[in-house]
Amino acid sequence: MTIFSDTAAIDLLHGMLKIPSPSFAEAELAAHVVDAMRGAGLTAHIDGVGNAVGEIRRGPGPTVMLLGHMDTVPGDVPVRLDGDRLYGRGSVDAKGPLATMICAAADSTGFRGRIVVVGAVEEETTMSRGAVEIRRTHEPPDALIIGEPSGCDTVVLGYKGKLDLRYDVRCEATHPSNVVPKASELAARAWTELLDLLGPEASHARFDSPGPTLTSISGGLDSATAEFSVRIPPGFDAAALVAALSERLGPDTLKVVNTVRACRVGRNDPVVRALSVAIRAEGGSPRAKVKTGTSDMNTLAERWTVPMATYGPGDSSLDHSDREHIKLSEYLFGVGVLTRALTGLGEHLTGENR
Repeated sequence: MTIFSDTAAIDLLHGMLKIPSPSFAEAELAAHVVDAMRGAGLTAHIDGVGNAVGEIRRGPGPTVMLLGHMDTVPGDVPVRLDGDRLYGRGSVDAKGPLATMICAAADSTGFRGRIVVVGAVEEETTMSRGAVEIRRTHEPPDALIIGEPSGCDTVVLGYKGKLDLRYDVRCEATHPSNVVPKASELAARAWTELLDLLGPEASHARFDSPGPTLTSISGGLDSATAEFSVRIPPGFDAAALVAALSERLGPDTLKVVNTVRACRVGRNDPVVRALSVAIRAEGGSPRAKVKTGTSDMNTLAERWTVPMATYGPGDSSLDHSDREHIKLSEYLFGVGVLTRALTGLGEHLTGENR
């Protein structure tokens, strides 16, 4: 017997969308998610940083963690249903995938072992505090699935990493017509120096190349600040880039704000295989891809060397947009896929541990 009928699964997501949860303001949604988990048979609580954490045990066996995030970027997208489309901030990124995980954990009665479901806070921020806390306080599970919009028939194998930099420069006050470089000009020059170091192949369009972004620039004649973010592929030498750029810009002007390594698994990863088999069993044609952004998969992969992949219904091109919506048919398809995948993954992990 399934806990979540199609109607109940849609009601769960609809209720989550009606609660605004921009980063740093997830408390109301966390309480709602904990109540929903408890109603579905999970034991659940809110941890020390505000994550909603649920657990269900069905006898002895492996532990699989399902981790999505509750926070969204700012901005209101009125919650409304238009045919098969449910609109709302977070419908794709990433309340839809998180609701999918809650439904699948409750409905996967064929799974033997322990399922942990996490609604993490602050994924949309620089430091991913929710995932860092889970990494600190939980033992590595036997397998991990991250909830992000991959598309209901697609598994994400990995993400680029990220290097966030801040350049601060101060100059002696001078007249605008003076020939000496002004602080604002030096900040603009820092961006061109970064581009020169990365080379002409730098691009956000390719997973194996760094992708730079000038995230902000401000200042005037005597002081200026520029912030850069570089999406970095596996194996990229971030320290060498920082050293080379610092040498060009001058001492004590460049600061590393944050760095996250890239992560990637292979197509034979047990989580990837379980999800792919489940997609096919639900009538889809499984695909795999890598993404040029980052997610909590990066944060957890820095310490946890366990089978992992990312899965969730939703079109990621709608992330953060004013048109954000999820197709309910794809959402329900995703619930079916993840429910099947949990059973198959549990059987695989149990066989490995015998």
